[in-house]
Amino acid sequence: MTRRLVLLLAVTCAVAVGNLYFPQAVGPLIAAGLHVPPDAATLVVTATQLGYTAGIVLLVPLGDRLPHRPLLVTLLSLTGLALLAAGCAPNLPVLVAASAAVGLSTVAAQIVGTLAANLTSAGRRGAVIGALLSGSTGGMLLARTFGGTLGEWLGWRAPYLVAAALTLLLAAVLARAVPATTAPSRQPYRALLAEPLRLLRAEPELRRSCVYQASVFAGFSAVWTCLALLLTGPPYGLDARAVGLLALVGAATMLCTPYAGRLVDRHGPDPVNLVCLLGVLASAAVLATGSRGGPLGLTALTLGTLLLDVAMQCGMVANQTRVDTLRPEARGRLRSAYMTCAYLGGSTGSWLGAQLWTHTGWWGVCTLLALLATLALTRHLTATPRTAPSTPEDRQRPARTKGRTSPHSQQT
Repeated sequence: MTRRLVLLLAVTCAVAVGNLYFPQAVGPLIAAGLHVPPDAATLVVTATQLGYTAGIVLLVPLGDRLPHRPLLVTLLSLTGLALLAAGCAPNLPVLVAASAAVGLSTVAAQIVGTLAANLTSAGRRGAVIGALLSGSTGGMLLARTFGGTLGEWLGWRAPYLVAAALTLLLAAVLARAVPATTAPSRQPYRALLAEPLRLLRAEPELRRSCVYQASVFAGFSAVWTCLALLLTGPPYGLDARAVGLLALVGAATMLCTPYAGRLVDRHGPDPVNLVCLLGVLASAAVLATGSRGGPLGLTALTLGTLLLDVAMQCGMVANQTRVDTLRPEARGRLRSAYMTCAYLGGSTGSWLGAQLWTHTGWWGVCTLLALLATLALTRHLTATPRTAPSTPEDRQRPARTKGRTSPHSQQT
């Protein structure tokens, strides 16, 4: 796969992921513009993530069944239309419904991941996944800055309308630039939908990766859902642009994820996971001091969100690389299972974060992050890692060597 194609696919990931995250920065503006309570406006974020989870379940398995280029173009076109509907929504229920449609269709980043894994050799897979996640991180960061700044200048509808135009433009570019591919599976759609659940039962390493990512992403979503409420209310009293500017400090993640990918290629995913889970736990302690306000509190929020972003994204590199090596012919279905668990965690985290914010404030949100990190870390320290073969030839080697099929080869 050429560097130019990797760059284009990274941009696609940035736009797709950005559509999920810019609503986090405009929640207070939506509340003011539609005359609803701030906690009610967080339903927009939750609906987007729930829609994304549904898209992962219903659409990502099609990456094993359909050619990638027309699938990507169709999904991005539908996302652009849903963003237009959200930007024109007259009230909160319509906006929530349109946000769910945005989440449902903006799963292009997962289709890109399947495409890239199929086109990349095993020795470079971690590095390519790191590059794509670097694009996703850039989209996440720029989306918050873009959403907060543009929304403050032109109103909350402007980010939706501009995002719609960018998404439709990207769909036109991909229609010409993505190479034609052949789908590895001819299974009917109904069988594809059932396969991720079967894979979750059959693959212990898939379940382990799901636990790590769901726990960390739940805490991550809780923090970023409530951060806008913290910064725009007492003791800070800042505007929506502050949320976007704070998100920019996470730009270091764009440099860290490719490096994390190379470490995974060299040492395997487990050491990277351990460091990342410890980083998430440390970020909870740093973020907790942000409740005091003032320059010290703002510094704590800056350092804490940076540490959380880097740890979450680098951990995702390790988890996705582990998952992609399990069954090369079923990468779309494996990613569907993995990302479904991750975004169910994220959606639950957003909801729990909003509830804890209402009843306990910022301390409750940080405590939730610490508890979730501890859960994942405990699972990691008690795990018995297994090394999955990365190619069909590797799968057959144990059977040829020993004259029988090993239990592990039966599982993978």
